[in-house]
Amino acid sequence: MQNRYRLFLGSVGRQHGFTLIELMIVVAIVGILAAIAYPSYVESVRKGRRAQARTALAELMQQQERFMTQRGTYVAFTNTAGTVNPAVPFKTFSGDSQTTAAFLLSAQACPDAQGNSLGMRECVRIVARPSAANPDPRITELRLTSTGQRDCLDGSNTVQNNSRICWP
Repeated sequence: MQNRYRLFLGSVGRQHGFTLIELMIVVAIVGILAAIAYPSYVESVRKGRRAQARTALAELMQQQERFMTQRGTYVAFTNTAGTVNPAVPFKTFSGDSQTTAAFLLSAQACPDAQGNSLGMRECVRIVARPSAANPDPRITELRLTSTGQRDCLDGSNTVQNNSRICWP
């Protein structure tokens, strides 16, 4: 028993710790991992928000179709920074609350081939735009029409019909 005790006391005199070089190597490795992981994490969050917006578009389209069945017309409305005009009985944002919404929804009459409005009795286009609090550099609008057309505007405001970013 005494030999063990002496052996333990003998090791107490040695210094333990990290040298500055070892610490700098660890900091460099953590920095490299963070530089790779953080952008990937941010893009994953954006993909999740886009999926949430697609779900909100589908839900709003169902509500619009129900309204059309009952009243014979769709409802057009705008949603600017969370202010809906005119007030509608629909959910006009993606997510759980208006304040944390990643996308804001609005509805308008579909355009025809020449860009003229078809009218709210014919067709409705629902648009999801990223909120100011949650910008998306790759998507400026996700769009869905009552005729089933799905497209989006990318970061340069170019219409994307078959983009995997918008409607995978």
